[in-house]
Amino acid sequence: MSQSTDKVSWSTTLAFGAPAIGAGYMYLILALYVMKFSTDVLLIAPAVMGAIFSLSRIWDAISDPLAGYLSDRTTFRLGRRRTWILASCIPISIGFYAVFAPPFSMQGADLTLWMTIAIVGFYSAMTLFFVPHMALGAELSVDYHERSRLFGVRHIFYTLGSILSLGAMYLLINEEFAEGGNVRLMAREQALVAIAIMVVLVIYAVVMLRERPEFQNRQQGGPLQAFTDIWGNPHAKLLIIVTFIEYVGSAAIAALTLYISQYVVGAPAMAPLIILAYMIPSTVFVPLWIPLSKRFGKIRVWMFGMILTGLSFGGMFSLPFIDSVEQRLFWIIVLAAFAGLAAGCGGTLGPSVQGDVIDYDEYKTGERKEGSYFAAWNFVHKSALGVMLLLTGFVLDFAGFMPNVEQTMQVKIAMVSLYGLFPLVCYTVGAILFSRFSLDEKAYEVIRTELDARRAKAAEEADATAQ
Repeated sequence: MSQSTDKVSWSTTLAFGAPAIGAGYMYLILALYVMKFSTDVLLIAPAVMGAIFSLSRIWDAISDPLAGYLSDRTTFRLGRRRTWILASCIPISIGFYAVFAPPFSMQGADLTLWMTIAIVGFYSAMTLFFVPHMALGAELSVDYHERSRLFGVRHIFYTLGSILSLGAMYLLINEEFAEGGNVRLMAREQALVAIAIMVVLVIYAVVMLRERPEFQNRQQGGPLQAFTDIWGNPHAKLLIIVTFIEYVGSAAIAALTLYISQYVVGAPAMAPLIILAYMIPSTVFVPLWIPLSKRFGKIRVWMFGMILTGLSFGGMFSLPFIDSVEQRLFWIIVLAAFAGLAAGCGGTLGPSVQGDVIDYDEYKTGERKEGSYFAAWNFVHKSALGVMLLLTGFVLDFAGFMPNVEQTMQVKIAMVSLYGLFPLVCYTVGAILFSRFSLDEKAYEVIRTELDARRAKAAEEADATAQ
């Protein structure tokens, strides 16, 4: 199929994006709320929770590559991607429910062990969904810009799910401060609703989507060889380094937003509004980035998005030095809106660029191993979050953080340093490194022409053999 005609119908695009609603809900509420839920409701020390998240990242070093490799090598009738997407429903449901439903009587070491198993189990289960799902998106089209549209729609759905989680989080926060509130019971009930929605959307996607037969059974080596190929791919190596730096910066945002809104801004109930100010531009302006990427190139536009994100969060370092709650709230909402605008750029163009890098691998090796590639990027994403949560836990403990009380200026400065200055440095360094990325549209056209010629030749040989 030639690049110029490799378009994807809207029905397929919507089916591909739909499960991201459930995934976005689950991932964001864990990233934003489970740390605070654990420290302020379950009363587990921040450093302990940081260590739990760090342990889950160590396990990811095994589970992510294994999931990618198995997805690439699967030969079931349902397909190598849809099989794993469907199979992920059960462990995702169990893991997500366990995170928000520890037994009421459980305390101390037993509670810590429960949360460790639940968090590690949930992230492992989400790997079974995310890796095949992202890999399937890269396979649905080989068109340089059509991929941006596919992943742009997915980003919209993912953000919509994230916005829904804000409503749930708003109810949880209010319940936390309400007289006689039962946060743990509400969290259980919300988890059951989220699980039901996720399962329905996954089944819908599996029924509606189809996989490309010419991409099946194209990965020949073992998992070690697959990741040797990835690290030997110069475009993939640079992208892995850049995305790790970028994800570390964004992980600071995920880990600290609730703490910032309560202990720095002084408006804990406004946390969902702050995050909503980030999410809405991230969704609404996705259609802006696609034509801009066609005009200026995906690489340049994504670099601009990185810089804008860094500057937006860098401005939040000033929050503790602003006098009134109203002024602090206004400032953080404005900066969050600009950061969200830029985040939509990365969510749209990042996976599209990753798909181009996978085609370069096929150009060099003759194999299709999208699963292994997206497993590598998924591991980088989760590793960055684990590193940041570990750092956040120890920094808060070292600075003297005490839950549910007024914080000292030392603690507030520690928080905004992680929340503002750290992302600014990370995104700036990432943009500088990404300026060296050379797989632009012109270079991709050369690769695509060669791959299309190989595919046409293989089809001719197959027809000749059949005759």
